[in-house]
Amino acid sequence: MATMPQLERGVTVGVDSHKDVHVAAAIDQIGRILATTQVATTLRGYAQLERWACELGRVERFGIEGTGSYAAGLARWLTSRGRQVVEVNRPNRHKRRRRGKSDPVDAEAAARAALAGDDTATPKAATGAVEMLRALRVARRSAVKARSQAANQLDSLVVTAPDQLRAQLRQLPAARLVEVAAALRPGELNSPLAAVKLALRELARRHQALSAEIDRLDAHIGKLTSTTAPELLARRGVGAQVATALLVAAGDNPTRLASEAAFAALCGASPIEASSGKTVRHRLNRGGDRQANNALWTIVVTRMAYDERTRRYVERRTTEGKSKKEIIRCLKRYVAREVYRDVRATALST
Repeated sequence: MATMPQLERGVTVGVDSHKDVHVAAAIDQIGRILATTQVATTLRGYAQLERWACELGRVERFGIEGTGSYAAGLARWLTSRGRQVVEVNRPNRHKRRRRGKSDPVDAEAAARAALAGDDTATPKAATGAVEMLRALRVARRSAVKARSQAANQLDSLVVTAPDQLRAQLRQLPAARLVEVAAALRPGELNSPLAAVKLALRELARRHQALSAEIDRLDAHIGKLTSTTAPELLARRGVGAQVATALLVAAGDNPTRLASEAAFAALCGASPIEASSGKTVRHRLNRGGDRQANNALWTIVVTRMAYDERTRRYVERRTTEGKSKKEIIRCLKRYVAREVYRDVRATALST
């Protein structure tokens, strides 16, 4: 039971997240360490962590590492309980060299970062349609990668296949090669030729199975995206995969982003000031969500090919001496501003 002075004391809790356990450290409003604890990554453990924090004083906020991975469940549970949750970055290497590395030390660093307001952000809610799309994208990306590997292995086996088989398959286009290889009959496995035929057949059938899996996932993603963000899909150059990448980058609660400039920075489409002395310049932002950045690039390239307004812009900037890369960077920034309005409107309407 907390005493009266403890109830008046503001408490900030930092959490270092792991797969099976979370380590927490609590500090007061002037940064004094109060206690540390360790809880299981279960609902019972989450409740135990909250009770432990409340016994130390008035809980003001939780600063948590890894709200998008190991601590996703804890962040959702605490948010549903009305607790303020902020995501903190891992301590930088300089601090770790000075203080060493341990779970309690990392938890204390998370608490201090949350108390100071340094490098903190509102975590993604992960409770709505965007989280559904993210899960489907994980499965689709894995299937696409596996299909590419199967296709590459098919090509390499054809290159080293016995002469009569190589002559039959080497000139076939990729789609036809899969079709023909899937119908091969290796017969009894008593020669290198039979073994290669069997390997080609299995790889081709794996390729076909993965293609069918991707088609099923695309159908689900397309249907869910059209229901969730019809305004975004109506934009020129925005398809289901592009829209999903942008939605996932923003999360179910894009209002956590302070402005469209913050969204552009999240997508790596905002120029970063790199001025020094009399030199005033900006450089390319190489950070941010690279999949969202690629989605913006896809929109820009599509519009450069098919949108008359974008073509006129490209011509004007070219006459001003801008390179194609520089023009694309400018256009990505404009597109980020445009699609952010749709992404935000989608969240507010669901």
